Amino acid sequence: MGFLAGAPATVTPATVTLATVTLAGPAGSAVSAAVLAATLSAACAHAAWNSIAHAIPDKVASFTLVNLGGLVCAIPLAILAPPPATRCWGYLAASVVLHVAYNGLLMLSYRLGDFSQTYPLARGTSPLVVMLLAAVFAGEVPGPGQYAGVALISGGLGSLVLAGRRAGSYDRRAVLAAIATGLTIAGYTTVDGIGVRLSGSTFGYTGWLMMTEAAVVPAVALAWQRNRLLPALRPVWHIGLLGGALSVLAYGLVLWAQTRGSLATVAALRESSIILAAIIGSVVFHERFGRARIVAAGCVTLGILTLYLA
Repeated sequence: MGFLAGAPATVTPATVTLATVTLAGPAGSAVSAAVLAATLSAACAHAAWNSIAHAIPDKVASFTLVNLGGLVCAIPLAILAPPPATRCWGYLAASVVLHVAYNGLLMLSYRLGDFSQTYPLARGTSPLVVMLLAAVFAGEVPGPGQYAGVALISGGLGSLVLAGRRAGSYDRRAVLAAIATGLTIAGYTTVDGIGVRLSGSTFGYTGWLMMTEAAVVPAVALAWQRNRLLPALRPVWHIGLLGGALSVLAYGLVLWAQTRGSLATVAALRESSIILAAIIGSVVFHERFGRARIVAAGCVTLGILTLYLA
């Protein structure tokens, strides 16, 4: 029932003040078994929908379908769940803008680079920035273990980029697009972490957020490329819509976890999807995994675990 209501469980609060609103968030980085299960499930769902988005050759069609699937799933949430409190509406609006930018940058990343390179870069960049943003805006000050996790993740990301350069598959545009994607992920993760705590309704916040931002990409795509886009949608509509449903599930679980754990910890744990994505890239898309990418993925994962356990 706590998930349906969206109310945070009883925790030892680290209370901060944001724009005259008192916001109580959990102190420390330790999380419950429920939060652990939710974030790991979200990681699996997230890697799955991103692999679907990458697998559809036409990226405009791909992201149109994923957003349509998200829209279909979000509408019932927005209608049936208690509406989010008015004090979170500003965060909702800011998050919609960041999510739309994220969709565009992710689409560009997948067009320019390998899935097993661009996905880890985009997702691995996020926890580093979330940790800093959470310290500034949510009063969640990192400890020594979290700093160690940042160093491990940074080293893994650096080796991932260098591995692409040595293998001849390095594309500076793909790397820059993936890092920019990671910055938007960090932005909306922090904004939503604060917004969902203020909303009083995890389902309501999820529904209104996903419904609003998921309507933008299909509307723009259909207005821009309707004659070319509709034929491209027909062969892959079912798998694309499935990706959208998985995206709502993944982010809904993350939003729920953010009401019960620190923003940086939840963001870091969610990025365990990096390893699953690397495996998918190798097995499904036949992208060369290579020793360097194994080391990079291992460093990023170890950094994430360090952030979680610190």
